[in-house]
Amino acid sequence: MNRVRWRIFLAVALIMLAGVMYLLYYALYRDSQTIVTWLLMSTAFLPINILIVTLIVDGIISKRDKQARLKKLNMVVGVFYSDGGIEILKQLSLFNSNKEQFGRDLICNGSWTRQDFGQAAKKVQSYDCRVDSRLGDLGSLRALLVGKKDLLLRLLENPHLLDHETFTDLLWAVFHLQDELIHRGDLTRLSMVDYNHISQDMNRAYRLLISEWLSYMGHLRKDYPHLYSLAMRINPFDPAAAPEIKE
Repeated sequence: MNRVRWRIFLAVALIMLAGVMYLLYYALYRDSQTIVTWLLMSTAFLPINILIVTLIVDGIISKRDKQARLKKLNMVVGVFYSDGGIEILKQLSLFNSNKEQFGRDLICNGSWTRQDFGQAAKKVQSYDCRVDSRLGDLGSLRALLVGKKDLLLRLLENPHLLDHETFTDLLWAVFHLQDELIHRGDLTRLSMVDYNHISQDMNRAYRLLISEWLSYMGHLRKDYPHLYSLAMRINPFDPAAAPEIKE
C-alpha cells in the first residue's frame, strides 16, 4: 500500500513540476503558442518513446538479466554435482541392470556439439531404465543421501532455483528418495512391494539426475572448456574415467 501511495505521490509531483515550468516560461516570455507547440510535440513523441523504452531497451536489459541469472543458476548446479550429484549418480548406477547402454551413450568428449548433447538427452528419455533397488546396497545409498542432506537444503533455499523448475524437481526427487530410505529400518529385509516402490523413486531421481547432468555438461562445453575437461575425466558413466590426465 505504501508503495502505491509513493508512486501516486511521485506522479502528481512530476505533473505539478511540469506545470510550474510551463508557467515560469509563460511568465518570462509570454509565449503561449510555443508552450502549446512543445506540449503537442511531446505528446506526439510519447508513443515512440514508449516503444523505445518498453520494447527495445527493456528487451535488451531483460535478456542480459536472464543471461546473468542462468550463469548463477549453472553455478548452483555445478556445486550440486561437484559436492554430491556425481556420487549419487555413481551409486544409483550400481542399481541399474542396463548401465552398459547408459555408459556407451553418455561418454562425452571434446568434440561433442550442442546437437550431440541434445541427442543424448533424447536417448535418455527413451531408455528402458532398469534401476532395481534389490541390485545394490541400499544402506550405502541411504548413508550417502543422509550425508548430503545439508547440501540439498542449502540448494533449495537458493532463490535462483525459482527460474529452473526441472532442477528443483530433481532436488525434490532426491529428497523423497532419501526420506523413503530413512523411514525404513532394515533395508535388507523389505517386502517386495517396498522394493518396487523404492525402485520407482530411484528411477525418477536417476532420470532427472542424468538429464540435468547432460545439460550442465553442455553448458561447461560451451562456456568453461577448462571445467569441461575435468568433468569428462570424472564422468560417472565411464568405467575408465580417472581425474589424472593421460599422456
